[in-house]
Amino acid sequence: MRDQRAPASVLAGVGSCLPPRRVANEELVERLGRSPEWMFQRSGIRFRHVVEPGTSSGDLAVAAGREALARSAVGGVAAVVVATSSPDRPCPGTAPSVASRLGMTGVTALDVQAVCAGFVYGLGVAQGLIAAGTSDSVLVIGTDVLSLSVAPDDPTSMLFGDGAGAVVLRSGHREEPGALGPCVLGSDGGGRDLITVRGGGSEERSLRGDIPADSYLRLEGQEVFWRAVQHMTSASRAALDAANWKPQDVERVVPHQANGRITSMLAERLGITAESALSNIEQVGNTSAASIPILLDQADRAGSLKPGHRVLLAAFGGGLAWGATTLVWPDLARPTSPAHTDSLGEAPCTTSWSAS
Repeated sequence: MRDQRAPASVLAGVGSCLPPRRVANEELVERLGRSPEWMFQRSGIRFRHVVEPGTSSGDLAVAAGREALARSAVGGVAAVVVATSSPDRPCPGTAPSVASRLGMTGVTALDVQAVCAGFVYGLGVAQGLIAAGTSDSVLVIGTDVLSLSVAPDDPTSMLFGDGAGAVVLRSGHREEPGALGPCVLGSDGGGRDLITVRGGGSEERSLRGDIPADSYLRLEGQEVFWRAVQHMTSASRAALDAANWKPQDVERVVPHQANGRITSMLAERLGITAESALSNIEQVGNTSAASIPILLDQADRAGSLKPGHRVLLAAFGGGLAWGATTLVWPDLARPTSPAHTDSLGEAPCTTSWSAS
């Protein structure tokens, strides 16, 4: 049971970072042996952004986090949560380094690993920190560079792009615009082999004792598709129930951008109009834990998200893990720039987007 006396987590700022290198389907034809239109029909993707050599998940996270902080009235935060399945190093976590580079030494900083559901899980962690009084403000960042994690000749590699998105949450009241509803989270470890990197962990090292056999991300696309539809739908319904909303109350759905067909089926199963489901997958691909906050930032910049819109967030990823939550979109400060560069001279970003 949710403690109604506990402070709410209120969204106060949002930002994103996409690396400037843009890769079209046409550039993948020779490597994957598939036509550009075949790729689009299977995924809804025409372009994705990928990092240049020397740019890491942490670099993108710093740029997105700085933008979100600049758009909030919070200033410094008490905690940093980084959701990523492509950390800068296996050890230590990426969050302490990101916090330090943002000028925040001594704050709580931790990583969350729920693959494409990582950002919603990160929101849940932040909610707990704020509700418990441990932190009065939290920077939640989703960041991934999965272009470095997929096998070059694997057709599923067409799905993934790189990027980071971030939100600032502050302690506030449940009735405020921007206040998150309950985060509905779930998992099924029996499906861990459907989205996995087998190599590099203690399981394989214990069995083999030498160099990992397979360090690439592997995805069972067809089974993942149906599991994603099923669990995102059920989590969304539970989040709507927890918020005392009906599907017709929802004005915008912001789902994890895994596949254009998943977004369409999610809206259909919830009984929400297709026009209400926001998508940028055609332009940026699947950016894993970064996809929801990138889409939030881009939609806010483009005016597709307006103050007062009732918004549903939903995600599904490896684990298997899934989650959903709700909020009424707040009136945020305008972006500091249409495109920006990390002030350290690292991770140049673009925020360009064609609404679909």
